[in-house]
Amino acid sequence: MSMEGAALPEPDEDAPLVRDIDPEDEAEWRTLWDGYCRFYGVSVPEHVTDALWRRLFDPETSIYGIVVEDDEGEVQGFAHYVLHPYSWGTEQLCYLEDLYVVPEARGQGLGRAMIAFLRDRAREQGWARLYWMTRADNSARRLYDSFVPADDHVRYLLRMAGIAPPKNEG
Repeated sequence: MSMEGAALPEPDEDAPLVRDIDPEDEAEWRTLWDGYCRFYGVSVPEHVTDALWRRLFDPETSIYGIVVEDDEGEVQGFAHYVLHPYSWGTEQLCYLEDLYVVPEARGQGLGRAMIAFLRDRAREQGWARLYWMTRADNSARRLYDSFVPADDHVRYLLRMAGIAPPKNEG
């Protein structure tokens, strides 16, 4: 999905607040992370969750986090994204790895706001592409399809011996 030459939209004062995750968000993030893992039917060991939290603030890693707040300033969702180089260009690519909004806040534009935030950041930072994957039966595909239609790529997943996949990993 090319973003070349696209104008940035004017800020919308009514749009949900999306911002970079902050160390003070830890308690809320952990609650959301637990909900996200339950949604996907996975059990992530506590030491892995701890490591992820640390990496979100480690300048030596390439994984980042954003959160979205509701009208009352409560964090209602998060997204994790990874920046990486690619072989067909010199710009960075952005892989949206995780996106979650609490069930009671869905349908209020919070997920859309986080994707739009990353799209706009991609334009500002000169990233070549923002991309993500989801399960074929994910109800959020309506949201995703409103940004761009799914392409024809197929994912292959080769698991390494001795490393157990999370339960229900597709």
